[in-house]
Amino acid sequence: MPWPLVAALFPLAVACSPSSVCKLGGPINDPSNRTLRRNIMSFGLSQFCDQLTSHNAPLKLSADAPVIGRFYPQHCTQQMLDNGDLWVQFDGLGYAFTDLARKVTFTAGAALQYDQDFKCAADDSVYAYFATRRVAPPTFQLLQIENSMANLVQGWIAPYANTFGTQMLTSELSEGFTVIQSDNGDIDFDLGRLPLGQRPKHPFDVHGQGRVFVESHRVQVAGNERDLIGPIEVKDSGRALYLTMQLDGQQAIHVLLLPKAQGEAALQQYLRSGPVGALPWPPQWSDVLQYGVQYQRAVPVAPGMYYVVLDSTPSGGQVAPPAALPLGGGGERPAVVNYEIQIGDAP
Repeated sequence: MPWPLVAALFPLAVACSPSSVCKLGGPINDPSNRTLRRNIMSFGLSQFCDQLTSHNAPLKLSADAPVIGRFYPQHCTQQMLDNGDLWVQFDGLGYAFTDLARKVTFTAGAALQYDQDFKCAADDSVYAYFATRRVAPPTFQLLQIENSMANLVQGWIAPYANTFGTQMLTSELSEGFTVIQSDNGDIDFDLGRLPLGQRPKHPFDVHGQGRVFVESHRVQVAGNERDLIGPIEVKDSGRALYLTMQLDGQQAIHVLLLPKAQGEAALQQYLRSGPVGALPWPPQWSDVLQYGVQYQRAVPVAPGMYYVVLDSTPSGGQVAPPAALPLGGGGERPAVVNYEIQIGDAP
């Protein structure tokens, strides 16, 4: 079960706006100006840990596979080394869905040294490159396996799962990552080194005047499970979360909105408990996502931080998705949701 936690290092861009940085055009990209580029990046890098611990990392089995879980960084320290490299150490909690074990929760952490640089694309977007120079041995520890039958042999499985998780974490972290900041302030991300001018692939390519891109993925939510997307920060008043989604695999699931305090309580409950129960509090907003129909909603919100929850449980509200089948039951189809989240002016 490879869980590429490197995606947790998301997002970060240089301190200056792309348009001002890239006005130098060719000269800023010149190999001889690498020291200048590093000096410019150093201002933005001071916020690396703040950015790291305020976002989740979607977890995939492979680059083209759907998201099957998330990692939430909890602690982070950073240091600029004498050679200009960035050293980062982080840890956190996460969950993932598997066919046999169902929800699996874990802790993980790592320390990395990055050789960072950036280049300007033709459209004045900044491509910040973080090439992994060194990875200290990471940690990976199972917390809980939801399926009761799998839990009976957790003591036998855990050492092997922890070793495998550690090996996969080392492999994925070694890839490094690319952060792209557009001239309008949108930030996007991809693993490895993305060629200058190329963009990551997303399920939707939705644009709106004055809207800021948050994230876009394809996520798989097993029956009687939920996925918590966030936290998402809304800084200004008079704004709304713009949701574009499409459901496959189930007839209907819930889409919920939780303020930060309620979302974090729901996340801790989800990580620490076995079978999924009701949310600690009613959601601030809820709706139903129907099969086969492209869903578009603008949800006005006050300044603050929020979680968007894809809920495939009977306790979510208006619909009751099919209950999860027991181990070996076969035939269960998870909900698969393509989604994009943006922030824009409220309608």
